[in-house]
Amino acid sequence: MFAIVKTGGKQYRVSVGGQLIVERIEGEVGQEVTLDQVLAIDGDGQRRIGTPVVPGAQVRAKILAQPRGTKVIVFKKKRRKNYRRKRGHRQELTVLKVTEICCGS
Repeated sequence: MFAIVKTGGKQYRVSVGGQLIVERIEGEVGQEVTLDQVLAIDGDGQRRIGTPVVPGAQVRAKILAQPRGTKVIVFKKKRRKNYRRKRGHRQELTVLKVTEICCGS
């Protein structure tokens, strides 16, 4: 059984017991969170596709860690104008472990 969920403006395919890395979700390590924007569910011989979400469906997951991603360098330059700007960015992430997929009604 798997589900397609939307969080942080991106879509992820998840299954029970799987881990995924998403953009930061508020919560402490060990806390359980609920992802309620379930776009599709497949399993048990039936497929449910939402318009845009499946009513009543939820994915429950446990927060394993709250790390930061690798540094991305943003460098801008205009040649012959002595214009240079260097900035760095580290995305805040959340590592989730899916514990349950609820089909709803």
